[in-house]
Amino acid sequence: MEFESLERRSNTRTDTPENNKWHGLDRPSWRSFLVAMVALAGALFLALYSGAAVETGHLITAVISAVGALGLAGWVALTIVPVLARRTPLRWLSYRIDYKVTREGGVYIAMIFIIAMAALNTGNNLLFMVLACLIAGVLVSGVLSHQVLGGIDVRLKLPEHIFAERTILAVAELHNTKQWMPSFSVALVSEDKPKSKKRPQMQALPHILDRPVYFPHIPHQREIRQEIELTFPRRGIYRQDALGLRTRFPFGFLQKTRRIDSEIEAVVYPAVHPTEEFFELLPLLSGELESFQRGRGNDLYGIRDYLFNESARHLDWKASARTGALQVREYAREDERRILLAFDPYTELADKDHQQFERAVTLCACLAWQFHEMNSILEFRSAGFVTPRVNAGEIIYDILRYLAGVTPLKQQAGKHFLDTLDDAQDIFKVVLTNEPRSAIPPGLWNSSHFLFVSSL
Repeated sequence: MEFESLERRSNTRTDTPENNKWHGLDRPSWRSFLVAMVALAGALFLALYSGAAVETGHLITAVISAVGALGLAGWVALTIVPVLARRTPLRWLSYRIDYKVTREGGVYIAMIFIIAMAALNTGNNLLFMVLACLIAGVLVSGVLSHQVLGGIDVRLKLPEHIFAERTILAVAELHNTKQWMPSFSVALVSEDKPKSKKRPQMQALPHILDRPVYFPHIPHQREIRQEIELTFPRRGIYRQDALGLRTRFPFGFLQKTRRIDSEIEAVVYPAVHPTEEFFELLPLLSGELESFQRGRGNDLYGIRDYLFNESARHLDWKASARTGALQVREYAREDERRILLAFDPYTELADKDHQQFERAVTLCACLAWQFHEMNSILEFRSAGFVTPRVNAGEIIYDILRYLAGVTPLKQQAGKHFLDTLDDAQDIFKVVLTNEPRSAIPPGLWNSSHFLFVSSL
């Protein structure tokens, strides 16, 4: 029975688009509006009738008709207009719209002034009618473009992970919430946030949206999406504090831009495509890593016969003397690559050498991504940022997010970042630093590979 009642209810529902349109209407407001129109039409009729009565000499009828017309108009003004005003959404009054006269609009306004001067000098009624039509065109253009920009919600969606110098697909969504009216010829553009005198001005961050996105038609109660190809030239934080809806509809005389505040922020990771320095480093780094791992193996797996191409350092002389043949010790294989990647941001680089720091950040990001693809056990350390020693896939985006915003720091007297690496003697370290070779702690040389920022 329960399923049958649900089925009956579902069959009796009529959620068609036509019914949805009528469902969203404010019926009391429309009823009040129609009553007001009927009352005002009656007041207009009584006013015309009063004028006709005066011409025919029926003064009493004229006075009664005029009083009735004024009474109806006053009743509408005192009773229905306040009700409609309270129920009318005034959100459009808060829209911040900037106006800019286009080249076509400048020509049109110049024509208005010329015809206005001609009409005033000649007193020609035809010129006054033409002037009125021209001014009406400007008013109609302003009203229609204002309606086109109103009632539109904007959303800009970005991918979760963004890399510099790599094209991504973003999605721009415009939702027309107006009940009946569509919008035409709207462009989504990037806008600057207006400056405030009360707040100190911060360094402007680069914008996310770098070119307009054009929407020719947005139907009422519909959402339109467009995919945008975006490419961020460098790492860093990109912020879009304001977007704009721009239109020249319908005549192109005025360019109107409605500013919309937004809090969109994008963290752009450094580029991870291999660089020239990376290709030179990778073979050397792989050899040092393999050598360090073989040297650190200490779990004895077994003893077996010596092969002619093996190193003699693993010979077991006691077993060889007992069996009369050369025997070697075999250790348990260490499959995982265990790496500590350290980035030293303390530097005394001048502004002209800032590109060296950027190359160091890019190289560090490439190394972290390479260790992630090798499925290594990775730990990352930098000034004020440390990750646990886990699988690289668990922390790779935390590392890239840190590298996206890292900046050069001033070296503090008596404090050296490299001194914090002394407690990690059991793991191979790859260190990017600007310290001179003489400042490297002696205990780090045997278990580390150093990359000097000044040589990049």
